[in-house]
Amino acid sequence: MRTELQTCARNRFQAHGGGVKEPLLIRAHPPKSMAVTLLEAAKLPTQDLRDEMLPHFFYAGSDDAPQGLVGLELLGGEALLRSLVVEEQARGLGLGKSLVEHAEKHAAARGVRSLYLLTTTAESFFKRLNYARVDRNAAPATIRRTSEYASLCPASSVFMVKQLKGDL
Repeated sequence: MRTELQTCARNRFQAHGGGVKEPLLIRAHPPKSMAVTLLEAAKLPTQDLRDEMLPHFFYAGSDDAPQGLVGLELLGGEALLRSLVVEEQARGLGLGKSLVEHAEKHAAARGVRSLYLLTTTAESFFKRLNYARVDRNAAPATIRRTSEYASLCPASSVFMVKQLKGDL
């Protein structure tokens, strides 16, 4: 069952035909086929994507034309933000930021205090969202045990963290 949630942040609108703007709708639990299609198109890992992860994945756009996706792997008080992808035509409109903020709120509501990520291409984007680069060897054991950390992302990936507040 998918849940539809609407972001409440100011100025977060998506344009539709004719320039009409509507509030950005971010929905939970995308179909696995949708998530895999978006991730593979962006050359992001899908090998370890399991059905039980999908309730912690979020997407924007319609079911037949999603514009972006972000996912979380929850690990108690820590989580791995993974799989952020925004379609080329939707970039530069704040969709990536909105998806990440939505994922952060979801994680914080579930007791996550430290949100980690690995990236080969988006370090500057995540720095603007207050993620800090940290030494990969400083990763907590829960993160080191994830497939993404252990084998799917190259050793050259930048490792980053953001401390979450419970009231995001």
